[in-house]
Amino acid sequence: MSGALAQVLAAALDGAGAPLASTTGERIESGAVRALASHVAGGLRDRGVRPDEPVLVTIGNRPADLGALLGVWLAGAVAVPIHASAALATLQSVRDATAARFLIDRDEVRAVAPAPPPERNLLRGAALVIFTSGSTGQPKGVVIGHERFAKKLDVLGRLLRLRPDDVAVAPLQLTFIFGLWAGILALRSGAALVLAPKFSAEMVARALADGGTVLAAVPSMLRTMLSGAGRDAPSLHSILTGGEALGTALAGALRQAFPSAGLYDLYGLTETGSCDFCLAPADQPAGAGSIGSPTEGVCFRLVADDGRPAPEGSPGELEIRTPFGMLGYLDDEPLTASAFSGGFFRTGDIARLRPDGRVELVGRSKEIIVRGGNKIAPLEIDNLLCAHPEIAGALCAGVPDPRLGEAIHAVVVLKPGSRLTGEALRRWASERTERYKVPDAIHVREALPVGNTGKASRSAVSMMFASPAQPSV
Repeated sequence: MSGALAQVLAAALDGAGAPLASTTGERIESGAVRALASHVAGGLRDRGVRPDEPVLVTIGNRPADLGALLGVWLAGAVAVPIHASAALATLQSVRDATAARFLIDRDEVRAVAPAPPPERNLLRGAALVIFTSGSTGQPKGVVIGHERFAKKLDVLGRLLRLRPDDVAVAPLQLTFIFGLWAGILALRSGAALVLAPKFSAEMVARALADGGTVLAAVPSMLRTMLSGAGRDAPSLHSILTGGEALGTALAGALRQAFPSAGLYDLYGLTETGSCDFCLAPADQPAGAGSIGSPTEGVCFRLVADDGRPAPEGSPGELEIRTPFGMLGYLDDEPLTASAFSGGFFRTGDIARLRPDGRVELVGRSKEIIVRGGNKIAPLEIDNLLCAHPEIAGALCAGVPDPRLGEAIHAVVVLKPGSRLTGEALRRWASERTERYKVPDAIHVREALPVGNTGKASRSAVSMMFASPAQPSV
């Protein structure tokens, strides 16, 4: 029997009034996607797929990929999304971790192992296993349940209020939870969906100019779009963003560039079902710099280093309790147990409660920079640098240093026409914060480094400059 998420997607495709589209120009009728799903489900059943068996699904952000996912669910199996361009070693690593014996590529069912995987109680009622590295760099298989994800879509439907006449432009990878919920929610709402196999600011701008009403994108994508000339979006009324810190400067630039579009800044993790906090359009710009307030059904607390509640106004680890979270980490009960404390998921994010009642992120516990014995939250330095009128984006991280323990390196992107140097920006920063918080090196680049999810990556900054210090530009 197929799970709740399969029923949601199947019903959405059956009632779709527009083809599924791509920024490449590809268009597929919803009936054809539904037929592809039936074909995949039949192929898996013919090969003897077991209930709740993990099945690899190659994802290229093609409209047909939603049919492949649905086919796995209709067969009663669990989808394990993996990008179509993933390295062979990555594919093998995921196959080894799941012991999957089948792989779906569009409508093709291929055997990749002779024997079925072991039965796992954790996968009963599961829809997805999403591999995410988080802050540790060690891939973890996050098991997402049908019922929990479907109920989260109900919450998001009430929060975001997509309409049947909407055209949702989603240049997000369907291998990760943001792309998955944005795509399925659009179809569930009766909206037209436009996917992007690979992010291109020009293609997204064209889709918006052609009538896109809703844009779902991570801040790095939005920052790239603002650096270009294409801002013609006559029908755009909502921007959904998350996955990384938005920042007050970028939020302000978006409101200025798209004054008719409400900005939804969403915070959440794969493990918690995504979108645990929201800073809605009505809360901006007053709530700028915060992640807003908890979404429906979510509770939170801030915990100090000693395990006690953080004093009012003081930073502490953000812990979340939600009925929409993961079932657990695949084959890792100790990691699952350690991820929770009293029913609350330990996010690893350091936050504080502002006087206005909104939650503000300070940084990640594993990303805190210890420079000369001083602990520095990198997000604070990002925000400081982004306050400069000529900076479009900034991302800093700690880099091993023989004298200081860690040095602060920052990568910045300039606004068009700026000739600001790293040294000039350092002087500017030194007048606005404590000396030990001023980056030791500022590197001007055309774009912020990103990880495999397309989000800005601090670990990438660290790796870029982990060799002998490079001069600031």
